[in-house]
Amino acid sequence: MSSIFNTLSIGYSGLNAAQIGVDTTSHNITNAESDGYTRQRVVTAASTPVLTSPGSVGNGTTIMDIERIFDSFVYERYTGLASDKEFSDFTKSTLEELSTYFPEIANVGIKSDLQEYYNMWQSFADNPDNDAIKIALAKQAETLSSSISNVQNKVLALQSSINEQLSSSIDEVNLLAKELAQVNISIDTSEAGDAYTANDLRDKRNSIELRLAKLIGADSITGQIQSNTSAYNSVNESSGSYTLNINGFNIVDGGTYHPIHIARNDSQSAFFELSYERQDGTLIPMEESITGGRIGAILNLRGNVTTDASGTTSTGVLQKVADQMDAFAAGLIETTNNLYASSSTTKMESNNIDINEDVPILNTSLNIKSGSFDMVIYDVDGNVSARRTVNIDYATTMSGIAGSNSIQAQIEAQGDDNSDGNANNDVDDYINYHWATYTDGNNGIEFSIDPSSAAKGFTFAIEDNLRNSSFDSGSNFAGALGLNKFFDGDSAKNINLNYELRGNPTAIRGGKSSASGDNTLALNMVQQQFEVYNFSVGRETYNSTIYGMFDVVATHVGVTTNEAILKNQSVSAQFNATEMEYSSISKVSIDEELTNLIKYQTSYGAASKIITTVDEMMQTLLGLKQ
Repeated sequence: MSSIFNTLSIGYSGLNAAQIGVDTTSHNITNAESDGYTRQRVVTAASTPVLTSPGSVGNGTTIMDIERIFDSFVYERYTGLASDKEFSDFTKSTLEELSTYFPEIANVGIKSDLQEYYNMWQSFADNPDNDAIKIALAKQAETLSSSISNVQNKVLALQSSINEQLSSSIDEVNLLAKELAQVNISIDTSEAGDAYTANDLRDKRNSIELRLAKLIGADSITGQIQSNTSAYNSVNESSGSYTLNINGFNIVDGGTYHPIHIARNDSQSAFFELSYERQDGTLIPMEESITGGRIGAILNLRGNVTTDASGTTSTGVLQKVADQMDAFAAGLIETTNNLYASSSTTKMESNNIDINEDVPILNTSLNIKSGSFDMVIYDVDGNVSARRTVNIDYATTMSGIAGSNSIQAQIEAQGDDNSDGNANNDVDDYINYHWATYTDGNNGIEFSIDPSSAAKGFTFAIEDNLRNSSFDSGSNFAGALGLNKFFDGDSAKNINLNYELRGNPTAIRGGKSSASGDNTLALNMVQQQFEVYNFSVGRETYNSTIYGMFDVVATHVGVTTNEAILKNQSVSAQFNATEMEYSSISKVSIDEELTNLIKYQTSYGAASKIITTVDEMMQTLLGLKQ
C-alpha cells in the first residue's frame, strides 16, 4: 500500500530528475561552441505505480535515457555535401591561382609577346641586313621564350605544390582513421549490455567522420538505424557494425584501421602514389577510387600517376594545361626550326635523339612525316650550285648502305643534280653525313660542307618540300631533328633562343642564301603566324595557328576556372542549406537551453515542496503521538 515514505520517494525522484535536467542543460550550454557537439535531452517516464485497493497510485518519475538529438539521414547528407564543398573549394582556389598565369585579357602575357615577336620578323624582312634589328629580334625571341617557360614553370610548381599537400593530407587521414578506430573500441566498451548511449563518444566519432569526409570523401557504413522520437520528432541512431569506406576500400573496420600508403619513386620530382594495404600486406593502387574531398580535388587537378616508372601523370586539369603548353611550345619550336633550316650554313647538328640509325624514321617518336626535302648548295655569291631531293617513306632510315632508302644513301649517292654532265659539283660532292652515338646512349646526326668547299664560301640548306601551299604539308625533317635551330629546347619548360644566336645575335639570317638583301626566310617567318598546323595533346589533335593553339590553352584555363566558380556557388548553396537543417536539429540553442534551465529550476523547486510537505506531515504524526 502507499505510505508517507512512498510520497517522500516520489519527491526525491522529482528532485533527481530536475537535477539531471539541470546537469544536462548545463552540459549543453558549456559545449554550445564545441566542434561536433550534439545537444542532449533527458527522457523521463512515470515509474511503475503502486497497486492498492483503491487502484494504482503514482510512484514518481524514472529517467529512461539521456538522448542526443541526432538524425543519421540528415547527417549523411551533410557529410556528403561537406565532401563536395571541400572538393569544390580547393578546385576553385587552385584554378583561380592558375588563371592569374594567363592575363591575356589585359593584352599582356605570352600572346602579346608572340605578336611583338612576329612584328620584329616583319621589321627584319624590311631590313634584312640591319644588325640593330637582328639584336632586337633576338631580344624579343628571348622575351617570348622566357614568358612561355615562366608560365609553364608556374603551372608545374602549382602541380608540385598540391602534390606536397597530398602527402600531409594523407598523413592526417591516417591519424584520424587510427583515432576513429580507438573511439569505436571505446563506444563498444561503454555501450556493452545496452545500458546507455555513449553520447559524447558518438559526437567525437561524428566529428572525425566529418573531417575525413572533407579530406577524402569517406562514407561511414553502420548497422541498423533505430528511431527514437521520445526526445525529438526525428531522432535516429545507428548500432551494430561500423566501417568507414572510400569507394570500396574500408580504411576503418570496427576497431581496426588500414592506413593508406603514400610513396614515390627515387626521383624527388616524381609524384606521390597512393595504395591500400590489405590484411595480407598486398598494396592495391587506389588513386582512381578517391573522388571526394580535398584529396579527391588534388588528384583531379594533379592527375593520377602513370603506370610506368617515371612517376609522372598523364591526366589531371593541371597536367592537361602543362601538356597543352608543351604542344604549343613544341609546335612553335619545330615549325620555326624547320623554316630556319632553309638558311644556308656550313654545319648542322641535330638534337640528341633516342632512335637507332637503322629503324624506319616514321616508326619513331620523332614528328617526321612522309614526304621529301631538298638539300641545297649555295656558292659564295648566294647562287644555287646544286639541289637534290631526299624522299622519306615508311622504309626510310637514317643510315644505310649505298642504294638503300636511307637518308645517308640518298645524300651520298652519285648523281648529276645539275644535269651538266659534271660529276664533281653535285650534292654528294659537298655534303658529309655523320651518325654519332654519345656516351649517354643518345644518338645524333651531323651534316657539314666539305672543308675544301667551305673554304671557297660554299654553304648548304635544307628546304622542306610542301605538298600544297600549307607550311604543315612538308616532312618536318629539319624541324623534328633540330637541324640549324633558331630555338633550343623541345617543350614549354626549356624553350629558348639558340645559344649561338644568344651569344651573337648578328648571326641571325633573314634569307635562304648569304646574298645581301635576301629576305625570303624572314618573309616565311612572318607568314608562319598565319599558317595552320597540327598540335597533338595526348589523343587530341588541334588544327590551328600558333596563336590559335595558345588561345586553346588560355581558353581552357578560363572556361575550366569559370565552371569551377559556378559549381562552387551551387555546391555552397546546397551545403549551407543542409548545414542549417543539421544545425536546427543537433546544434545547441542558448535561448532554448536557458528556457529549459528555468523549467528545470521550477521543477526542482516544486519537487522540494513535496519534500517539505512530507516533512510537515511527519511532524504532525509525531505530534499526535505525544
